[in-house]
Amino acid sequence: MEKLENNLPTKNEAQGEIKNVDKSITQTETLQEKTENQISVKKNTENSKDISANFKKSNKKDTTEKKDDKGKKIIDKKEVEEFFKERKSSKKDDKSNTDSKKGVDETMQLKKLKNKKLSRKKIIISLIIVSALLISILSTAFGIRTSFNDKIISGVSINGVDISNLTKSEALSKLATELKDDFNKDIVLSRGEYSSVVNANSIEARYNLEDSVESAYSIGRSGGNIFSNNFTIINSLLNKTNITPPINYNVDLLNEKFDEIDSQLPDKAVNSNYKIEDNKLIISSGTDGYRINRKQLKDTIYSALAGNNLNIEIPVEQYHTDDVNIDAIYDEVYKEPVDATFNVNPYELHKEENGLDFAISLDEARAMVADRQETYTIPLKVLKPKVTVRSLPQEAFPDQLATYSTTYASSNYNRSTNISLAASSVNGWVLMPGETFSYNGALGQRTAARGYREAGAYVNGQVSTEVGGGICQVSSTLYNATLLCNLEIVARTNHTFEPSYVPAGQDATVSWQSPDFKFKNNREYPIKVIASAGSGRISVTIYGVKSSDDYEVKIQSSKTGSIPFSTEYVDDNSMPAGTTRVTRAGSNGCKSVTYKILYKDGQEVSRTLINSDTYKPHNQVIAKGTKVVQESSPKPTPDSEPTPSNDSDDNDESTDESSVTITNEQQ
Repeated sequence: MEKLENNLPTKNEAQGEIKNVDKSITQTETLQEKTENQISVKKNTENSKDISANFKKSNKKDTTEKKDDKGKKIIDKKEVEEFFKERKSSKKDDKSNTDSKKGVDETMQLKKLKNKKLSRKKIIISLIIVSALLISILSTAFGIRTSFNDKIISGVSINGVDISNLTKSEALSKLATELKDDFNKDIVLSRGEYSSVVNANSIEARYNLEDSVESAYSIGRSGGNIFSNNFTIINSLLNKTNITPPINYNVDLLNEKFDEIDSQLPDKAVNSNYKIEDNKLIISSGTDGYRINRKQLKDTIYSALAGNNLNIEIPVEQYHTDDVNIDAIYDEVYKEPVDATFNVNPYELHKEENGLDFAISLDEARAMVADRQETYTIPLKVLKPKVTVRSLPQEAFPDQLATYSTTYASSNYNRSTNISLAASSVNGWVLMPGETFSYNGALGQRTAARGYREAGAYVNGQVSTEVGGGICQVSSTLYNATLLCNLEIVARTNHTFEPSYVPAGQDATVSWQSPDFKFKNNREYPIKVIASAGSGRISVTIYGVKSSDDYEVKIQSSKTGSIPFSTEYVDDNSMPAGTTRVTRAGSNGCKSVTYKILYKDGQEVSRTLINSDTYKPHNQVIAKGTKVVQESSPKPTPDSEPTPSNDSDDNDESTDESSVTITNEQQ
């Protein structure tokens, strides 16, 4: 194949051959003209000779002459008449002979002319045949070359980038490099003083290079007509072929930009709309104005992407908004309540959904919007389902996943009341897969109106009393149950001081708004929290569906250091000077670490540090007497023995174990 290509004439050689052929044809035509002139001269000479001979013949006479007596020539009238007759006849014969010869000559000339034309035609036909053969050979060679070549023919470019003699993959790579910055440009859309910018990349504008390269590759390869293909190849080589690639962009992104512009135009049209706030439907009437002529603007932006006109006047159209369609709004707002359902095999559980309806009749709403106003407010009501996930039977949550319990002093009535209210708020809570539980969200704000009482609590890092004191023990109990269930902890904060009801590192303090305790159901199926409090014991159990991916979980906490307490002295003028009394015993603070350990088939799989906490010490407080006593010999009062501090939020002493481990095997 390479040998055949090497034998093919180049473009310059082919043009030279064509010039030589034209020169040969010109020389042949000149020779033919000279030959015709010579033949014409020869014929004229022969005609002249024939005329001269005829003349001599016609003037030939008898040399015998008749004379009279005086010797004068006697002219016979009869002879004279015969002479003239003969003469006339001779002229006729000469004319006839001349005409006859002339006809013969013309016939010969026509015959020679025909022969000449025939000869010329033969030359032209020969040249045509030679040219056809040459073209056929070249076409065949081009056809063979193209059919066995996987490269784009010469003279082809895409968007001005020459891709001649490249494979499709090479062409794509070159185009991607050469045209990569073509869409790094901003198109400015304006209307009056308003303007907005659309970056070509922001709407994912791209050349469709794949289709363009396929089109380039197909040049000279269409159909089975080899001559047509080769003509295309030669034409492309001589005249070049440039393909303008189509441009694609993300229509959704451009429509989003149009929505943004429509909402910002100073003379924009505003359709009627509505929103729901605090169980109220607020409807706003529409306003006539202008909006983008989207089809026209899309066409203009397309032209801008392909060219350099980057400043576009936004085409708009006048738009008349419709009146408020209260029936259509009602159809969108109204929703039937959906009951919770479950199925055992295969296991499926669907949470309930609240419904929503107008709190007034639809006729009343129609009458309201009939009186044209800028806004309308329609009250709404929530429609409750009959069956909720909290009311589903226990068989909907067949397996116990984890449980944890703590104890408290039931003799503290206020604190016990708060604990019972908190446990009741948590009890029955169901989390679907992916949902997050918020302790503050479940309990709400703790107020006296809701039954909460003042009890011991930590307030701003100090021991005090607060409405709702004691609820942190419920959150801490719930926290440990979620750890044993291997749920995802979203938010948890330790207390300022070490609590007494759980080991250090395993508590979760809360306060209204913040901090909060949150966890997420990261399991495949829903879970249900069952919480109870009574007789000095809080229990939290989590139910759901066990899976093969479950682990045995152990929580291990250790104190890693002690923080000594300090002593504070407070003057007391009710005590004699020189006397002291311990008003609050001190206790050391500590540092702790907490690990979650996962086991599978009795083997440890992982050990993860989940908490590293610091608890402040309770400083000792000693009162010093300042009262002056008029006594001759006062006896000093010995210091009283320090008593344990009871100012944790459950009035129980903190645990003093240095290492504590709990496990979901307690289930």
